[in-house]
Amino acid sequence: MTQAMQALAAGAKQAARVLAKLTRGDKDAFLLALAAALEARQAEVLAANAEDMAAGAAAGLSAAMLDRLRLDGGRLTALAGAVRDVAALPDPVGDIVGMQRRPNGMQVGRMRVPLGVIAIIYESRPNVTVDAAVLCFKAGNACILRGGKEAVRSNTALGRIMRDTLAASGLPAAAIGVVETTDRDAMRELLQFDELIDVVIPRGGENLIRFVREHARIPVISHLKGVCHTYVDAAADLAMAEEICFNAKVQRPGVCNAMETMLVHRAVAAQFLPAMCRRLAAAQVELRGCPETVRLAGVPVTPATEADWPAEYTDLILAVRVVDSLDAALDHIARYSSQHSDAIVTNDWPAAQRFLNEVDSAAVFVNASTRFNDGGEFGLGAEIGISTQKLHCRGPMGLAELTSLKFVVLGSGQVRG
Repeated sequence: MTQAMQALAAGAKQAARVLAKLTRGDKDAFLLALAAALEARQAEVLAANAEDMAAGAAAGLSAAMLDRLRLDGGRLTALAGAVRDVAALPDPVGDIVGMQRRPNGMQVGRMRVPLGVIAIIYESRPNVTVDAAVLCFKAGNACILRGGKEAVRSNTALGRIMRDTLAASGLPAAAIGVVETTDRDAMRELLQFDELIDVVIPRGGENLIRFVREHARIPVISHLKGVCHTYVDAAADLAMAEEICFNAKVQRPGVCNAMETMLVHRAVAAQFLPAMCRRLAAAQVELRGCPETVRLAGVPVTPATEADWPAEYTDLILAVRVVDSLDAALDHIARYSSQHSDAIVTNDWPAAQRFLNEVDSAAVFVNASTRFNDGGEFGLGAEIGISTQKLHCRGPMGLAELTSLKFVVLGSGQVRG
């Protein structure tokens, strides 16, 4: 297997040199051709997906997992539309930023360039195969995609369409590689090719991401998990706080930017918690709270344990804690947050400023739902994920985050004395 994985990575490395030279017109022509091919070859993808769905049902996958796995005509049409949306985005490659003239007359700036070869390891949703590939391609990168075993037939079919479209466009088919084996050793091998692959991006559950971080010799850009907090301050507009907290938990609980812990200042807890908890309970949210929350909620609340505060539930479960002060809220977040998305609801601007300055997360919100931590909502267009680390990027990763910056220097004969 090592030979096959090495050939895949070596092919991507060669293809990356070709992609780095493409014009925006070249890239967009391929993307539009791919969108058309996805629509024209729907039957091929749906047949492969039906096999994955049958195998998943036989293996006992949950209804939620099967829904993430499922493709149909509508989802494929939406996927083709998403490819066209990426074609419409500005191309970041070649942009020069920060150009300035030095005292000796030289001009020094930085140019956006592709990262090179990106390996992406992910779970469940086969649409990620296309989403990730086209974002990497638009930013001038070759990619190697390794999806979960439950979607291997769907991913293989989508990979075949992308390779065929590359070849028909006069581009190297190795620019988008799909690992077609479910053998875990293939992933382990792929993570060793630090001379061929420039960066690896894992997308999925905590166990997958920890596996990649432990075994990779390649730099990793990871989104570990989303333990997101909303703090309702003593100076909060409580009606606003109720809407924000309900949205952050209930609108889509299974995603990484959903609220997992709600912190409430003691000064407003008796007024805020009963109505808030009744509304959450009516939406089938299971509440796990501190003793003060249990006393004030007015609805059944399971006493919280230490394990609840760092938990990422990705479900209709919410931990609730009453805190004595802004300092106590900041201390709780510093201890338990995964540095993904954290919010304060307050009309006290000095308190908001402290929260913005002291909470060390990828996105920090004042009077808004954590659900907005998303590339599309932030105006980046499509995203490849949300990074919770500090290098080389943080937060939603759009096209610009799939590039690097190199210095460019324009001189007129200058030499250093």
